[in-house]
Amino acid sequence: MLKYVVFAVTEKERQVLDRSRAELEQVFTGEKTEFLIVSAAQTEEGILRLRMEESLILTDDPAYLKALQAAGFYTAGLHHKENQGTFFEGAAYVIEEIGEITFSVYDEIYRRLAGLPLMITRTKRLLIRESTVGDVPEFYRIYRDPSITKYMEDLFGDPEEEIAYMKEYIRQIYGFYGYGMWTVQLLSGEVIGRAGLSVREGYELPELGFVIGCDYQGQGYAEEACRAVLAYGKKELSFEHVQALVEEENLPSRNLLIKLGFHFDKKVNEKGTEYLLMID
Repeated sequence: MLKYVVFAVTEKERQVLDRSRAELEQVFTGEKTEFLIVSAAQTEEGILRLRMEESLILTDDPAYLKALQAAGFYTAGLHHKENQGTFFEGAAYVIEEIGEITFSVYDEIYRRLAGLPLMITRTKRLLIRESTVGDVPEFYRIYRDPSITKYMEDLFGDPEEEIAYMKEYIRQIYGFYGYGMWTVQLLSGEVIGRAGLSVREGYELPELGFVIGCDYQGQGYAEEACRAVLAYGKKELSFEHVQALVEEENLPSRNLLIKLGFHFDKKVNEKGTEYLLMID
């Protein structure tokens, strides 16, 4: 959990941030995270006493950033009017305008660096979040029923390959696009399937995908998850339309898509399989 956001900056920038402390306080109001404004040159030892797994440190000093990274801290570069154009070697993230940053941005950077999943959305019965390597055994449990893979691609036969794939998916897809196929779980924590939005090569629209384990089908979970995903896509990702590919004989999925407001557009062929292309 993110407990501290630390702005470790030059003395001059520390004074600037101190003057705008009230604005920063508004960003962190209601959150369980504190923010600290410190001079990097004077308080390095104090920062290193923070629990690294609970902290995100932003600095405008490239050399200090490298030292923090070497010590194991989650760090990001910080640009302001005095250091525009400064290159932060090794930084996965660089913040440009503190005044325009919401708490969710700090939390997302921390979670990306810490390898923690982002919470996407919540419904009356479900939590939809980014998938983790720890979900892989649950996916194998769900996919072991032959009916699950009748109309969709199976997992790798070797779990180690699936784990390696998941690691790359988290890094490349979540990290680059900010969305993808997510894990669907009950509020009690039990993983029951997957749902999300993905990019299919050769198509302009993002694509809805979903799978709910056999033990949980017939209870409205697929519709609940898909409606939440579509709402998130429109509100948070500004997707006006979403597509879905479904085989004509896959009646349960076809009927659900129609219920969700999708309409038939045309037939397409993907790797030798004919699909109905449907758009909401």
